[in-house]
Amino acid sequence: MSRYLFTSESVSEGHPDKVADQISDAVLDHMLADDPTSRVACETFVTTGMALVGGEITTETYVEIPDIVRATLAEIGYTDARYGIDAHTCAVLSSIDRQSPDIAMGVDTGGAGDQGMMFGYATSETEELMPTAAILSHHLTRRLAKVRKEGVVGWLRPDSKSQVTIEYDGDRPIRVDTVVISTQHDDEVTQEEIHDFVKREVIAPVLPEALFDPENCTFHINPTGKFVVGGPHGDAGLTGRKIIVDTYGGAGRHGGGAFSGKDATKVDRSAAYAARWAAKNVVASGAAARCEIQLAYAIGVVQPVSVHVETFGTGQVDDARIGEALRQVFDFSSKGIIEALGLRAPIFGPTAAYGHFGREVETVERFGREVTLFPWERTDRVDDLRTALGS
Repeated sequence: MSRYLFTSESVSEGHPDKVADQISDAVLDHMLADDPTSRVACETFVTTGMALVGGEITTETYVEIPDIVRATLAEIGYTDARYGIDAHTCAVLSSIDRQSPDIAMGVDTGGAGDQGMMFGYATSETEELMPTAAILSHHLTRRLAKVRKEGVVGWLRPDSKSQVTIEYDGDRPIRVDTVVISTQHDDEVTQEEIHDFVKREVIAPVLPEALFDPENCTFHINPTGKFVVGGPHGDAGLTGRKIIVDTYGGAGRHGGGAFSGKDATKVDRSAAYAARWAAKNVVASGAAARCEIQLAYAIGVVQPVSVHVETFGTGQVDDARIGEALRQVFDFSSKGIIEALGLRAPIFGPTAAYGHFGREVETVERFGREVTLFPWERTDRVDDLRTALGS
């Protein structure tokens, strides 16, 4: 079996592109909370001292966009003008039009809200059925945010990035080769203090002992030597610009469509969730150790024009047979996906940072009612798949 290195990255909730994603999904959730049939395509642009929200939205409700923007920025931690954007004082601009009636004609009859191809992926190499480098990168940025919000140290700022390189022997991850952490910080702290803290309080608690040997790992922590200017002040942020971070860290293919700010009639989002749901159930059923599913749609057409399965030689049965079983077990129409996964509920805000996949399914209260987060992570069709495959 050949040995090779594979790398994935994550960015924190304070990264400018993720700030934009979170604002767009917050607007979406506020609209779905009052009008579940809202059609939303909301884009956000953030830069120094300003947020611009635009897009095409058709809804029976009204939301105060400036209030949503400010609340989102405050929750992330942008509450100080020294950070370049302050939730309390930043400018908020909006430019909203209605959804095209030409698109609505196809969606109203149950058709897909756009054309395109969407991919879902799952692998047995981690408990979450996610690629190792991707899931560990997310764990690192979440840990950074946790220690910042808990006030473990006072010099951490919201923007950060992580990157993990894994050495594989064939399909098996065998060790963490390299860890990269870039974290925004106050100007007064020394790089030596940052390095010691990040290794001790961020990296060591997160990386699994079975894969991580600090004496046999390369570290790059704030490799430029300084990271004071960051967030929307350091780089402008745009919705939908971290699609590989949102999915599988490059381990699976991507159709190109972003998720955040889109309601579930947009198959860019709902079909990508359905493809992950199906791929995860294939792997959980034991039919394959790795599975990638492509769904493709034509705008206004109810069922996908194609369903393609690739198990990379790990399938216990033929890939075409798995594809046939998937069509029996899953309804991949836009309407079918929305109903099966409950995608008219306000559940999208929590997806906008630290990845849409590999997350825990949980029931929480949001907007005064119980909702289920990350329902596409369920492995609730395993028995049906086994029956369909005759196993």
